[in-house]
Amino acid sequence: MLADHGHLELGQMRLEYRMIGPRPDAAPTLVLLHEGLGCVAGWGSFAQELAAATGTGVFVYSRAGYGSSSPAKLPRPVSFMHEEALDVLARVLDAIGFRRGLLVGHSDGASIAAIYAGSVQDHRVRGLVLMAPHFFTEETGLAEIARTKTAFETGPLRAKLARWHADPDNAFHAWCGPWLNPEFRKWELSDELAHIRIPILIVQGEDDQYGTLRQIEMAQEECYCPVEVALLPKTRHAPHREAAEATLRATSEFVNRLLREHHEADMNPEERAVQISAATNRRDRNRRTSAS
Repeated sequence: MLADHGHLELGQMRLEYRMIGPRPDAAPTLVLLHEGLGCVAGWGSFAQELAAATGTGVFVYSRAGYGSSSPAKLPRPVSFMHEEALDVLARVLDAIGFRRGLLVGHSDGASIAAIYAGSVQDHRVRGLVLMAPHFFTEETGLAEIARTKTAFETGPLRAKLARWHADPDNAFHAWCGPWLNPEFRKWELSDELAHIRIPILIVQGEDDQYGTLRQIEMAQEECYCPVEVALLPKTRHAPHREAAEATLRATSEFVNRLLREHHEADMNPEERAVQISAATNRRDRNRRTSAS
């Protein structure tokens, strides 16, 4: 039985978590995946407000290296997000008794959610909310990460991160190291996007300093599933903090519509397969029409 907060023991990893609202065996659950320098505490009041607005359970955890979770092994490979999705997240969902719900990710966490949904046929996951996702690398985003590295080494960023993370150095290098590895420039998720078969909501700030609107366009081009977009003005890379009300409204409306009006909370795999096939056929017809 999950406590309100504590640590999950997953092999050699000890992952900090917080559980809000009904447990996974009692109601649909939203699993929140934090940004590259985030953790449980980094979600602030958004997790609590999301639980209240949807009536779902909300499960938040800190990946290894973040918050009070055990440290990450450094240096991290450029494949770290795939490892987090296909190894760690898969085990987290099983460990908490996840039955049905959505993945809600921010930044790196959004990429991890997309990788999972595009790589694993998990009928428990009924939709994705992706805030400021990364689907490929952009020079502007890499330049911003390089500036953040300078701020960590010479400015106040390290002290700020120490408020959230037991080991701010481990947290920072677990994120920065892979992103600034020259090999990471080849990283992209077109194949994973093409294999997602559940609805997606992308929440993006118009002024996101880490990613352009080309990220959204790639999802719209590659995905065969429905892709909705909430584009927020005067918002940068953290919609749930910088435009909290608009982000909460867009996210909760998407979740409520998906779980209640579309009955995704109780749809069985056979019924879902019929809907997936119909959506795929519609997308194929649209692509042929656009090409003609």
